[in-house]
This record gives sequence, structure tokens and C-alpha cells, in this order.
Amino acid sequence: MSALLSAWNVGRTQLFLQRRPNQDFSSRCRRWLSTTTLHPSISGFTTRLCEKQPVFAVPPNKIQVLSQPKEFYALLLDMIQQAERRVFLSSLYIGSEEKELVPSLRDALHRKPLLHVYLQLDLNRSTRPGPSSTTKLLQPLLEAYPDRVHVSLFRSPHLSGVLAKVVPPRFNEGWGTWHAKVYGADNDVMISGANLNKSYFTDRQDRYIHFTNQPHVAEYCFDFLQTVSSFSFQLLPRSSPVRISEHPHSIGDTLLWPDAATHPHRIHDKAQLALTTLQETYRHRPVASDDSTPQVLIFPVIQAGQFGVREEESALALLFKHLYAYGGESGQRPLVDLTSGYFGLYHPYQEHILASRNVDTSIIAASPKANGFYGSSGISGRIPEGYTLLEQRFMRAVRAAERSSDVRLHEWHRAGWTYHAKGIWVSPSPTEPPVLTLFGSTNLNSRSAHIDTELSFIMVVPSDEEKNVSRPVDSAATTAEPDALMALRRRLADEVRDLRAHTGPWQGDKRHVRIGTKAIVQLVGGML
Repeated sequence: MSALLSAWNVGRTQLFLQRRPNQDFSSRCRRWLSTTTLHPSISGFTTRLCEKQPVFAVPPNKIQVLSQPKEFYALLLDMIQQAERRVFLSSLYIGSEEKELVPSLRDALHRKPLLHVYLQLDLNRSTRPGPSSTTKLLQPLLEAYPDRVHVSLFRSPHLSGVLAKVVPPRFNEGWGTWHAKVYGADNDVMISGANLNKSYFTDRQDRYIHFTNQPHVAEYCFDFLQTVSSFSFQLLPRSSPVRISEHPHSIGDTLLWPDAATHPHRIHDKAQLALTTLQETYRHRPVASDDSTPQVLIFPVIQAGQFGVREEESALALLFKHLYAYGGESGQRPLVDLTSGYFGLYHPYQEHILASRNVDTSIIAASPKANGFYGSSGISGRIPEGYTLLEQRFMRAVRAAERSSDVRLHEWHRAGWTYHAKGIWVSPSPTEPPVLTLFGSTNLNSRSAHIDTELSFIMVVPSDEEKNVSRPVDSAATTAEPDALMALRRRLADEVRDLRAHTGPWQGDKRHVRIGTKAIVQLVGGML
């Protein structure tokens, strides 16, 4: 009888959770947020976001904001060398000019017999024809450590049928890529928009945020990559005993498709279920934090439009709604700094900006010469001109909405450099440092919204005032912790300032866009 009663209670509890998951989590979220002081400009938004997304609490002194490609590269190599259990790297590809990364992985595997390396990359980009593709670059590593190196290659199902056979390799990425950039080692994680190629380590400007010894954030990122690997191809060493020909939908001699029951072109339902289940699982986990100290809130948001997962889109709509309301109620004008190396701003995001008359917006875009496609041969060489056309259209909409005085577009240029930074910063006013930033892989354009698979994070930094009055007034933490929060906010302000240092007024209205380029944009605009 007791066993039966126990089973009934468990079943009743599960039924209750199924019926009221949002209310239960909302209550727990509110209790947690009650110990955290958030600026009024983002407090309502943060509470709503906490109900919708997974959230992690991180001490501010465990967050490092880097500014230079060489810092990113040095830290990445150091993380690999220090790893004991796992290295997990997610990128579009590994460039053929990169001569140190793979040897560093090999050295770490040689020295640490328990170390495993996990790579999540894009299949189309990693298998471009030629002697130095990413897959060929990784083959020696797989041959040397077949049981400890795990390479997953995502291929967008957007390109299928006859098109998949006739579209040239250089252009098949136009139908979608694996775009998330996550660089982890044990419990350290660095989130960036940078890929694993020489230019990203030397003269291609991006953003880089490092979390030190944060097991909950690291485990989430690792689980995210493992989730995606379940609907990705697996790269095998050439000497593998597995007979690829016996596995349906596999490719060539080394690309194994792991799910015989699901065609690679029809993974939409599987991917959507896997990603939403991941988010729901983490959303309902208790918030891991130390309530006695101020914490920075980290929200992961997935945007995988082709699979119907649009968390970034939902979060940004919510953010602008709350900023607009705050500006109207308080009389303050929040400042949104926004940047993208490929500024084809997703149309709903344009509408949010233009409709938010109580909010100032400052935008940084790459100048044509700072665009990574500048000087490319063939159609690719017209891509910077295509972005000029999109910028011209946006600025016409700004003028039509009579927002020219408070929506400003700047262009980034630095001799010999290209621009790849992306993200958003929110400041309560133009004179205060940011209290929120969005960072990660998204370019905030139509491509990121609809066809690429993105992972980004929203970071919310509490304000300096503390509600927790239980600690002694003379406690060292009472003064040190608010200082750490403000130091992080100032570092975010420095990040924006450093990017602005290489900007000038937008000159796109003076540039000529050829008719042929306009026709190309009309045809493939959503792929830019």
C-alpha cells in the first residue's frame, strides 16, 4: 500500500508539473530575482526572460571581456593546453592557414590520456574541394586518436533535391550553415562570433567573452553541442572498421549518418524537438547561484529558424517593448548600441528600432573595405555592394520615420583589417555603462533569423545597489562585489568605445550600387 501511495504521489506531482510548469518556475524565478537589484530599464524584461529561457548566475569576477583577436587566440590555445577532461569547440570551420590549433589539440591529447576532443562544424564549409579542407586537416588527428576525437558536421536540410547536386560548393552555404561559436575546455567557456581561421586570430575584429570555471554554463554548452551532433554527420578516420556503405544516407568513405530512420534532408522535426527539449530541460533546473553575493545573469538563446526555433527573435521583441515602455514612463532615453559585420538587419528588428521613439540607437556596420568579401572574385565580390544597398534602404526607412536624429549608422574601417563583430549593448542612458549585452554568433540579419543555426547569450548585469542587507556593513564583500559589477559594466562600455574608435559617419548614400547587384540582392537577399 505504501508503495502504491508513493507511486500515486509521484504521478500526481508529475501531472501538476505538466499542467503548471510556467507558474512553478515563475515563482522560483521571482524568489531568486528578489535578491538581485536590476536597473528599472531592464528589470521587467529580465523577469519575463527568466520565465522563458534557461538562466545561469555567474560571479562578475569570473567574466572576462577580451578585445583583440590575438588575445582570443592566446586564451584559446591556453585553454586547450590546460584541459584535463574535455575540449569542445564549435565553429563554422577550421581554416587551412591555421598551423597551430590542430597541433595544440594533438599535443594535449598526447599528454592527457583521459582527454577527449569534441568538434562541431559545418559540413559544406568543411568539405570544400581542395587539398586543405577542414576534414582533410582533421584526418591525421582522427587516425591518431580515433576513440578520443569526435567530429560532428552539421548540414543544413534547406538545400535538398536537385539543388543539392547542382549548386557549386562555394555557394551551397547560402542555404544555411552551422554558425554557433563555442570554445570550451573542462569548465571554462569562451563565446565569440569568430571562426577558427588565421584572420580571426590576427586582423579580423570580433567579440570574445570568457567564463572561468563555470560548470553550469560549460555543461549547458557541451549538452547543446551534443544535442546537435545527434542530427549531424560523424567524420570517421579513413582506417575506421565501420563500413560506411552499410549505413544509409552516409557520404563517401568517412561521413557517417548516425540515424538510419531519418533522412538528412528531413531532420526538421527531430532538430526542433531536440533543441526545444534541451531548453525546457535547462529552463526547469534550479537556478544555481550564491544568493549571498550579486550575480550576473546569463540567458542562452537559440535561433534556428529553419527548425521553427526562434528564441532570439522573441527575446529581442520583448526587449524593445520594455525599453520603449521604460523610456515613456521614466523620461529617460535608453541607448541601444548594435553592431553587425554583415548589416542586413532583419526586418522585424528594423521595425522594433523605428517604432521605439523613446530609445536612441547607435549602429556600427563594416565599411565595404572592412567586409570579408571585399576584393573577392566573381559574384562574391559584389557582396559588400549588396550590403551598401541594404544599408541605403534602412536609412531611407529611418528618414521616413523621422528618426534621423536618434538612429545613427556608422561604418567601421581599420587599414588592413576586416570586421566581424556582432551584438547589442543596452545602457540606461548615453552617459551610463551598459547593463545588458547580447553576444554570440548571430549577425542579427535575415540569414541568421531564417536559415543559419545560431547560439547567442543575453548577459544582464545587476546595478550597484544591493537589496541583501543581511551581511555586516563592514563586510569586505559589501564594497568589493558592487565594484566587480560596475567594473564589468565599464568593460562592456570600453568594448563599445574600442569599436567606435575605428568608425566614421556612414558614407553609403554616396556610393553607387550597380543594377546587376540590385538584381542579385532581389534574388538572394535573404541569404546575405
